[in-house]
Amino acid sequence: MLMPAALVAATALLLSACGTTENTAAAPGESAAASGPVMVTDARGKAVNLKAPAKRVVALEWGEAEMVASLGVMPVGAADVAGYNVWDKAVPLTAEVKDVGKRNEPSVDAIVGLNPDVVIIADERDSTLVPQIEKYVPVVVTKSSDAARNFDRLREDFKLIAKTVGKEAEADKQLSEMDAKLAEGKKAVEGKGAAGTPFLMADGYLEGSTVSIRPFGKGSLVSDTAEAVGLKNVWTGKVDPQWGLGQTDVEGLTAITDPKTVLFYSASEEDVFTTGLAQNAVYQRLPFVVSKKIHKLESGTWTFGGPKSVISTADQIVKAITA
Repeated sequence: MLMPAALVAATALLLSACGTTENTAAAPGESAAASGPVMVTDARGKAVNLKAPAKRVVALEWGEAEMVASLGVMPVGAADVAGYNVWDKAVPLTAEVKDVGKRNEPSVDAIVGLNPDVVIIADERDSTLVPQIEKYVPVVVTKSSDAARNFDRLREDFKLIAKTVGKEAEADKQLSEMDAKLAEGKKAVEGKGAAGTPFLMADGYLEGSTVSIRPFGKGSLVSDTAEAVGLKNVWTGKVDPQWGLGQTDVEGLTAITDPKTVLFYSASEEDVFTTGLAQNAVYQRLPFVVSKKIHKLESGTWTFGGPKSVISTADQIVKAITA
């Protein structure tokens, strides 16, 4: 079970070149400003200055790598590319993207060796890594998650990245598509009389022979997505303030008693809900198991991603509820 760093099917957009030659001429349909100097203020409140929109980008978190690629700028490097290709299929990375190490321990040498214009890193990494990398390359820090305002945070992060790579119009388009998809989904759920359907969103993993469950509480991005299309999160346990994630065992799920509750879960690798819990008597008595209201998100649905992941997640939730 992989955790978020604290702790990506796109088509034409992925065909943008990532060459080493700097081109300062504005492309057709772009303003001259899109090829001139760029100044962004990142999640630290720090002004980051670039000579031009970044073409060679290294992204050290999967959600950020997805956002960059979705804007038509394929990263030259990313952390744990193999893991990304399993867990985030919303926007595939091409074979040319170089792996720069683990998300929690990337190689500064590998990053610098790619001669990037900028490195995009999540706020949780802003400790010892950022000063090391900034000796050689400009760094833009994103917030990455905020359980108090995750949709607003996502918009801010996405627009920050878009300005960094000179793709602000594309970002606005994607955000509008996301908003339209959520509104469309909510209308479909309401049309089926399913507004307010109680749900639990979770993932899980084995620790020895014990199954640990990680509920996505209110404020997690995937919960916000489900609630945006009209569902109601029933998890009331403690969650962390950044990711909106909780921690429990199977017994902890017995607090959920509403027979209408639907379980959505994520498992791009080990699926403990169909293996580790298959013979668990407590789990078998839970209301969503008894009623068979269980839906596994498609493999590669990254629950900490960008607009493309939100759209994919919303589609799956709405389809499950309205089928």
